Amino acid sequence: MPSYLSPGVYVEEVASGSRPIEGVGTSVAAFVGLAPDGPLNEPTLVTNWTQYVAAFGEFTDGYFLAHSVYGFFNNGGSAAYVVRVGGVPGGVSGAPAEGSDAVNGRRGRSAVAGGTAPAELTAGEPQTLGTFKVSAVAPGESGTLSVEVADAEGEGPAERFRLVVKDGTKPVETFDVSAKKSARNYVVTQVKERSKLISVQEAVAASQLARPDNQTVALAAPTAAAAPAIPEPVETESVGIGEYLGDSSDRTGFGGLEAVDEISMVAVPDLMAAYQRGAIDLEAVKAVQLGLIAHCELMGDRLAIIDPPPGLNARQIRVWRQETSNYDSKYAALYYPWIKVFDPAGGQTRLVPPSGHIAGIWARNDSERGVHKAPANEVVRGAVDLEMQITRGEQDLLNPIGVNCIRTFPGRGIRVWGARTLSSDPAWRYLNVRRYFNYLEESILNGTQWVVFEPNDQALWARIRRNISAFLVTEWRSGALFGATPEDAYYVKCDAETNPTESVDLGRVICQIGVSPVKPAEFVIFRLAQFSGGSGELEE
Repeated sequence: MPSYLSPGVYVEEVASGSRPIEGVGTSVAAFVGLAPDGPLNEPTLVTNWTQYVAAFGEFTDGYFLAHSVYGFFNNGGSAAYVVRVGGVPGGVSGAPAEGSDAVNGRRGRSAVAGGTAPAELTAGEPQTLGTFKVSAVAPGESGTLSVEVADAEGEGPAERFRLVVKDGTKPVETFDVSAKKSARNYVVTQVKERSKLISVQEAVAASQLARPDNQTVALAAPTAAAAPAIPEPVETESVGIGEYLGDSSDRTGFGGLEAVDEISMVAVPDLMAAYQRGAIDLEAVKAVQLGLIAHCELMGDRLAIIDPPPGLNARQIRVWRQETSNYDSKYAALYYPWIKVFDPAGGQTRLVPPSGHIAGIWARNDSERGVHKAPANEVVRGAVDLEMQITRGEQDLLNPIGVNCIRTFPGRGIRVWGARTLSSDPAWRYLNVRRYFNYLEESILNGTQWVVFEPNDQALWARIRRNISAFLVTEWRSGALFGATPEDAYYVKCDAETNPTESVDLGRVICQIGVSPVKPAEFVIFRLAQFSGGSGELEE
């Protein structure tokens, strides 16, 4: 309280007691996949296609991450986080630029004595460094390179260590790395992306990798090649289930998305690219998709967009859906079939999984109509055809089991014609209901943080009721809640009944909120009847 010690007029600013609740965003997507460039296992925000290309590279034949992100922005998406869990084969193409490195996708160059043209270099003889191999890819100024393994600074996992590259006795490169392949600072990845002098490769299987002992290893100098050689495309893809699932402690894979709160939808389009090439089987696909659904259920504020396997007809997708009955979740949605888009890289059309385009449609629907409106009966921008043409009879069998169909309608284009989750619970059948509750929960959570440590009394309960009611009446006026009056649409109860003495003694404030969300008009039925007479009205 201020002190009043002398006569006068005092002007003070006081809080009105009203703390408006602002609705959170619901249109931020996350994509996990493979790209030729970009940081590994680091959620990177991109807000347009140009930013994605600058960070992760262009379209790559046989992979779907770029096509999905492009479809997301083309259909109305505005922001997405991209997690690159691995590279793609053929990341190096054509002759390398001056000064580039050839080992692990890099080529070293040095001046040849007595000549002006730089000579091509090949890496020196690899030296053993525990479960890894290390070799020099460029000469040092002194002509002698060595690598020292030392303890990492600070506390951390046992697999962490420091790698110091010395030119003679002078340290020239230092890396704080890990021997764990799923870690963001994995030694092979860090050296490949940052070092200009050495290359590190695995000498054993990934499951047997371990931190090397503290030691110093002298490296053989790289030798000049007989003739320049254009490098072959480097096969860098070795992404399995573990890389997709990741680790929350290392911020890798799906675990890396746990730290990004604003994400509301997640897709893994390149999972089906690996299945098409035979790199993984259907069981591995199911394991990753179940991991994605588990991630969304754990976070409770986002939904998984599931892609079906390619090449399945309506009967086969129904069988596949029955085989994946354990996908039963209110935090996942499945769309079928694949869509055909124009590929700027190849100059022709190609089939891609629908998840990226669907995520963009969700974002567009939220912006134009609101998250309470079902994201269906919407045009799929960029789609020129479908892998399969779905009939009404076929959708009659697919819709009840949670398969959202994409269909072609004469004169109306290619449209999303379903808006269901994969849940068997009728209360969470509709996609817009689940997404709208995510929106309400997150908005109320963020907008009521001021309540913590406030005096727990009737005045606080009244302020909570007032603020939440003000937010919900705005939602009702926008058409998000069902009811002719606010009383029909929602209720907010926070009083002595919900907060008895024993609850207050435990430091708790309990507020009960009930809302009546609008459901989509999924089945529109007009009943026509004949009548006789000239009045034009049916008699009661």
